[in-house]
Amino acid sequence: MKANLNLGTVFGIKIKVHWTFFFLIAWIVFSELKRGSTTNSILFNIALIFAVFACVVLHELGHALTAKRFGISTTKITLLPIGGLASLERIPESPKEELLVTLAGPLVNIIIALIIYFIVPVNEFMHLNFTETFEVLMSLTFKNFLFFLFIVNIGLVVFNIIPAFPMDGGRILRAILAMKMNRVKATQIASSIGQFIAVIFLLLGLLYNPFLVLIALFIFLGAYGENQIVQHLALLKGHNVEDAMIINMTTFSPEDSIDLVVNKIISSTEANFIVLKDYEIKGILYHKNIIDNSNKNVLVKDVMDTDFKTVKHTDDLKEIYNIVFTKEKSFIPVVNKEKLVGVIDATNLNEYILLQAKLSY
Repeated sequence: MKANLNLGTVFGIKIKVHWTFFFLIAWIVFSELKRGSTTNSILFNIALIFAVFACVVLHELGHALTAKRFGISTTKITLLPIGGLASLERIPESPKEELLVTLAGPLVNIIIALIIYFIVPVNEFMHLNFTETFEVLMSLTFKNFLFFLFIVNIGLVVFNIIPAFPMDGGRILRAILAMKMNRVKATQIASSIGQFIAVIFLLLGLLYNPFLVLIALFIFLGAYGENQIVQHLALLKGHNVEDAMIINMTTFSPEDSIDLVVNKIISSTEANFIVLKDYEIKGILYHKNIIDNSNKNVLVKDVMDTDFKTVKHTDDLKEIYNIVFTKEKSFIPVVNKEKLVGVIDATNLNEYILLQAKLSY
């Protein structure tokens, strides 16, 4: 089953829906049926959910398009049951840039809420007492639909400015702190606050609403992950690929039998291999492809992957970090004047980071 459903591309950014999003739709339908709701009521709520997530996409586009102004591209926006996630190429290291990129998302929701405020108008609901408001909102009208959307956008702003990674509030806090101290320390403080808030959400979720438990885990892991990434990038500052690359590696020719590769896997710790012909890189042999074809009488050229990226031995390790840890296939040839001089992968880079951490303390 594919993890994501592609909805299309906006401003060159792919919009995807994670398959778990459909659990939210199923839960809404189930809840409405349990309450004895009519078909119209169920459709009304499903339409509202889609409208809310359209606002979430616009929120994430706010981040993405602002980041683009600072030379940072966004590969995709993924919709999850608990919100959206814009996959920025990197987070701006400048506190001012990060602050502007982060504020752009909630600002979009404020603009949407203001537009709806004058369309409805919301004032009419504000002058009603609780009973009257409840009775009015029970009817399935377009006016009520917009009012709910107004409330949700206000809620998105309030929720997102909670100072906890990976939500906007955590990044806003980090950016403000980073104006007064170094980025690593600012991230540690913001992450600790985020994890504390996650624990509160977890306790509330266990007592009142299981959905808060999911949010708590999302915040806790997000805060931990952000702190780790910033620490790693700080350790890699000033280092290049040549410092961390593997130089002792086995290579194969396109005409070699796959049996030779299988024997090498069995007799060594190597799992992935570079394919060379006349000193030119022709492809990469990935462990999974080797194993899948190990019982076949085929040549290396029939199994190798010819879609690969290379890096230079002088490239900044901070830049390579994002490539290695965001790509599914992270076995990357290192070249010097187009000639193979080594490889770098996630395992080796992790080991280098651990060694640098020991040397730093």
